[in-house]
Amino acid sequence: MTSPNASAAPVADLENDDRSPRRRRMALALVAGGLVLGVGTAVTLAVWNDSEFVTGAFGAGSFDLEGSTDGVAFSSSPVAPGKTLTFELDADTLAPDDVVYAPFAVQLSAASTNEAAVTVENAIGGPIGDDLTYSLWVEDAFGATCSAATPPSGTAVFVDRAAGATGVVDAFELDAAADPVNLCFVVTAGDIAQGEDGTITWEFAGTSGDPLP
Repeated sequence: MTSPNASAAPVADLENDDRSPRRRRMALALVAGGLVLGVGTAVTLAVWNDSEFVTGAFGAGSFDLEGSTDGVAFSSSPVAPGKTLTFELDADTLAPDDVVYAPFAVQLSAASTNEAAVTVENAIGGPIGDDLTYSLWVEDAFGATCSAATPPSGTAVFVDRAAGATGVVDAFELDAAADPVNLCFVVTAGDIAQGEDGTITWEFAGTSGDPLP
C-alpha cells in the first residue's frame, strides 16, 4: 500500500524548484538596484561647485564752460544776459560806420572731465540790433589784438554776421581744462538812427566730447 505521504515530497520539491528562480531573480534585482544606487551616490560625491564674481563701478563725467571779460577771473554765467562786455569805445554813443572792439575768453572749468565742442548763437533786443553786424575772432593772447590800433589777426569764426541773424554757428573746440580760448568781438554800426538803442546777447554752448587726457 502506498503511504499517504509518498506523493507529498515531490510536490514540495516542485514548489521549491518554482521558487528558486524567482528568488534568484529577486536577488539579482536587489544586487542590480544596489549597483545603481552605488553609482548614483558616487556621482553625487564627485560634483564640485565654484563661483567667480566681478563688479563694475560707474559714474558720470562733467564739463562746465566759464567766461571772462578780463582774461583773469573766470566764472559761469549760464543764464542770460550773463556778463557785460567792455568795449574799447563807448558802445552806447555809436554813429554810423563806427567799429568797437571787446575781448572775451572761454574755457573749461578746472573740474571738467570731458572735452567740449562750442557753438555760438546771438539774439538782439531793441531796434538798434537790426543795424549792427559783428565779427568774432580767436586770438593768441587776451586783448592784445582787439582794438582799432591793433585789430584782430587770428582765426575768424565769422565776419560781418548780422546781429539779427538766427541759427547756431560752430565756433571752436575746448580740449583741456582751464586752458582758455581768447576771443575778440568786433561790432560795426550800420545805418543806425539817432536815439536807437538795444543789445546783442551771445550764447556760447558746449557739447561734451571725449574724456580729457
